[in-house]
Amino acid sequence: MTRPTTVLLADDHVVVAQGIASLLKDHGFDVIGTVGDGASLIEQATQLRPDVIVTDITMPGLSGLEVLDRLKAVRPDTKVIVLTMHDDPAVATRALRAGARAYLLKYAAGHELVGAIQDVLMGRVYISPAVTRGVMERMQSPEASSGPRLTARQREVLRLVVDGHRMKEIAAMLNLSPRTVETHKYELMQALGVHSTVELIRYVLENDVLAD
Repeated sequence: MTRPTTVLLADDHVVVAQGIASLLKDHGFDVIGTVGDGASLIEQATQLRPDVIVTDITMPGLSGLEVLDRLKAVRPDTKVIVLTMHDDPAVATRALRAGARAYLLKYAAGHELVGAIQDVLMGRVYISPAVTRGVMERMQSPEASSGPRLTARQREVLRLVVDGHRMKEIAAMLNLSPRTVETHKYELMQALGVHSTVELIRYVLENDVLAD
């Protein structure tokens, strides 16, 4: 008897992870674990050696894009599927270039995820129809520059901004004054050529600024 395909889930929203797990179990997949952050995903992927990983992009700690880069080294044979709310073709392109075998949006029907898993297991790539055209256009162009180099402190601040923390929270976490954190954020926006927090986060996701 053929063993079921093993799946490791990564999503920091417990209800979402539970729903995905239930869906996959109903379709015969063996969900061997769920994690809520990027570092735990790397650790569990190394220990559990899943056939498939289904991961979000935005998670505490390491982002999904950073995780993709690291998974290529520790689990090159595992098929990684990105399941996210980000419908920007630039983000999808970055994920696929980093090693994802499928890119789906969370508002897609459950059978689309099941079909995507089946596709990647057969060696195919699956891209959500909502971003397919944009991805194809970007795949035909050279990869964008990773942007200016940032200091270690700027990277710390930037990572916490992307994780959704407010300025006062970041100040407390890094033992800095709120004004110093605001200064770092302003310098980051200047360096990256963006004009709002939303643009800053989008730039990071599109260009993988925080990758080592």
